Amino acid sequence: MNWKFTGDRPVYQQIMAAIRGAILKGELPPGGKVPSVRDLAAQAQVNPNTMQRALTELEREGLLVSGGTSGRSVTEDEAVLAAMREQTLEELARECAEKFMVFGVTPSQAAQLLLSLEKKKEE
Repeated sequence: MNWKFTGDRPVYQQIMAAIRGAILKGELPPGGKVPSVRDLAAQAQVNPNTMQRALTELEREGLLVSGGTSGRSVTEDEAVLAAMREQTLEELARECAEKFMVFGVTPSQAAQLLLSLEKKKEE
C-alpha cells in the first residue's frame, strides 16, 4: 500500500483512501484478511490509534468486517464493493476535472487528452 501522507487532509482519511485503493487493485481481495492494527500502523509509520480510527470508519462504511478475535476482513458484499468503486472513481474524476478547469480545460477536452494518452500507451 502507498503510505505517503500529505497535509491536505487528516491522516486517517488518507489511510482510508489507501486501503480503498488496495481493495480496488485487488491487493486486499473480498474476504481477504486485513493485517492487524499494529502491523499496519508500523508499516505506515503512524500511531496505532490513527490506524484504528481509519479501520473503524471503514467498518462503519461496511467495507471491512470485524471477525472478533480473528481480526478484520474485506467484505464479500458485492453491492458494498460496487458502491465503493463507483464512489472512489467519481471522487477521482471530480478531482481531475477540478485540476483541469484551473487551466481552462473542460471535462470533454480532458477526456480527449486522456484518450490520446491511452492511444500513445498502446503504440
